[in-house]
Amino acid sequence: MFEFFQPLPDLRRFRLIPLVATLGLAFAAHAADEEVYFSDLPVVASVSRLPQRLADAPSAVTVIDREIIKASGARDLNDVFRLVPGFQTYPNNTDAARVTYHGLTDEDFSPRVQVLIDGRSLYSPLFRNGVNWATLPVAIEDIERIEVVRGSNSASYGSNAFLGVINIITVDPSLVRGFSVSANHGNQGVRDYTLRTGGKLGEAGDFRFTYQQKDDNGLTNQFDWIDSFRSRLFDLRADFQVSDRDALQFSAGHVEAVTQRGRLARRGNVLTGGSSPGWPIHDFSQSNTYLQVLWRHSLAADSDFQLRYSYSADWASDRFNLNDSGYLYSADEFGDRGTRNEIEAQHNFSPFANTRVVWGAGWRSDALRSDTMLYNRGTVRRQVARLFGNVEWKPVTWFTGNAGASIDDDSLAGTNTSPRISASFHLTPENTVRLGYSRAYRTGSIVDYRGNGVVVPYAKANGNAFVPGEQSAATGNLFLGNPDMPAEQLDTLELGYLGDWRDWRMSLDVRVFQEKIPNRLLQVFLDPDYTTPVQKIRIEGIEYQWKWQPFEPTRIMVSQSFVHIYSEFLEGTLVVPPATAQGPALENIDQLSERSMPRHATSAMLMQKLPLGLEFSLAGYWLDKMKWTRNTWAEKYTRVDTRLGYPFRFAGWGGEVAYTIQSLNGAHGEFKAYGNPADRIVEKRHWLSLRLDF
Repeated sequence: MFEFFQPLPDLRRFRLIPLVATLGLAFAAHAADEEVYFSDLPVVASVSRLPQRLADAPSAVTVIDREIIKASGARDLNDVFRLVPGFQTYPNNTDAARVTYHGLTDEDFSPRVQVLIDGRSLYSPLFRNGVNWATLPVAIEDIERIEVVRGSNSASYGSNAFLGVINIITVDPSLVRGFSVSANHGNQGVRDYTLRTGGKLGEAGDFRFTYQQKDDNGLTNQFDWIDSFRSRLFDLRADFQVSDRDALQFSAGHVEAVTQRGRLARRGNVLTGGSSPGWPIHDFSQSNTYLQVLWRHSLAADSDFQLRYSYSADWASDRFNLNDSGYLYSADEFGDRGTRNEIEAQHNFSPFANTRVVWGAGWRSDALRSDTMLYNRGTVRRQVARLFGNVEWKPVTWFTGNAGASIDDDSLAGTNTSPRISASFHLTPENTVRLGYSRAYRTGSIVDYRGNGVVVPYAKANGNAFVPGEQSAATGNLFLGNPDMPAEQLDTLELGYLGDWRDWRMSLDVRVFQEKIPNRLLQVFLDPDYTTPVQKIRIEGIEYQWKWQPFEPTRIMVSQSFVHIYSEFLEGTLVVPPATAQGPALENIDQLSERSMPRHATSAMLMQKLPLGLEFSLAGYWLDKMKWTRNTWAEKYTRVDTRLGYPFRFAGWGGEVAYTIQSLNGAHGEFKAYGNPADRIVEKRHWLSLRLDF
């Protein structure tokens, strides 16, 4: 019984569709001579690690190319995923921006969606095996395409590719020539500058280099929160064709960001000009440095081998002083340094005419140091070895089978095996039905297993003054890791449909799913009266993405998701003494699980080429209410973004001038709401962009 389905959104929301048809008829004469994207389903490689048509892939995939990214008007990359069914995000503010798929939002850095850039994982040991979108080491301008796997993909990428994979593929350096400079200037302190250059390196090499700085004043805050943001990025990629069979790719970069966090002090209704004692204004400073080398060797026309090494280092400091119960504390929850070294080998070949195989192995070493969360434990290390493989079998034209698995041997989490099997039935060349099952695991972070969260006061109140010196008797215990914590398990059943109607320039991707987590892990309590709470989670729903190009200059994308999450605590895993304040908190935990994504969400985007070379886009988002945190709600909202651009060429120069408006329809909340209205307000943000190519 599909009780989780919600009524379809009011059709008045789609008044833009008749407008699309009118615009398309009016401007068809101005159509650009370009490939018809929406009626030609692309080849993807992120699901099985084999290049496959979408109709042959074992999971649902959304492909976002650079034209869609530009048309979305996104200034921050996480905004792009509003277009993907089942995904949720919110702007960077006093809390770091997150991107989640199918909810489960209680962690600060979203550890259940794997994010890759050119094959390199952005999971960080410093950020609890999650992704820090503030220090994502890539500029939007350098992204060629993004492949988003909707659903588990641990069979290809191991533990923690749990509820989806985002694979960001950057622009080939051979496509970048000369210099390009661009700037964004707008309200709310938007000041962005980008310099990009590329060219030849000898006879066999090409390079691309980008510098970018971004600044803004953050969101409008109802309760005196401060959340201004600035970042600086350097990124280099160089590709070399060493021989007819060998190619070498080198990339390196550094990004640093500062989010000002905290709250203004207030006496009654009057701001005093200082910081709130409970949440003082301070800088959350972060940086990421990375290096990657990839060697690819062609063994035959249908076989190649590649070897990849990557290194990344994350540093952060969120330290601030806190006055509590007559003591001064200095805490830094995400402070200090995390590093990762990884090496991976992969081989793909075709043993038979109707069979393709990819297999490989990898090893990584993580290290983490944290004065607050690993108190007195120095640098804690972790090693993970992985073996993976996938087989594609096409015995007849109407059937494609995929089977794969990965095995992870983790020095902290033990050994986990993640299998997947799927069958695609090509009913006609235009219509495919897919059935699939997979099992995935999510292991905890180093802090989850080995954490010792402690803050020691450095001064004690004495009358109206504080006396310096360590006060060990008042040590604050924040968190204690569990070395025996099991990995979360996810079992997924899905039914997919893919329609590719090229005569109509239209495609439809539908996914019906049931995802079960029998042991969703929550906070580990220090109090001996409690045991670790464990939930049983079931996620059921349907989502789809429809694309249509009714006329050459007109493109439409519509996505919707209808999802219901069920949760219950396992017997014996949570002991709660009666008549305590813990009862209401448990209700909040249940709500956080069950409403951690909108029960229904819609996105729609129009991309329209106009006369005189103008390019227009309009995107709308309709989201039901949800919970990002245990004690707050994000109320339902509607958001409309738009962009108008004019690419030009003059006297050998090229470029574009554009005007972008976000939240065109007015202010709303997207994150925390302690009441109504929300305390962090997304107001209309607009900016003018200019890019010059020479």
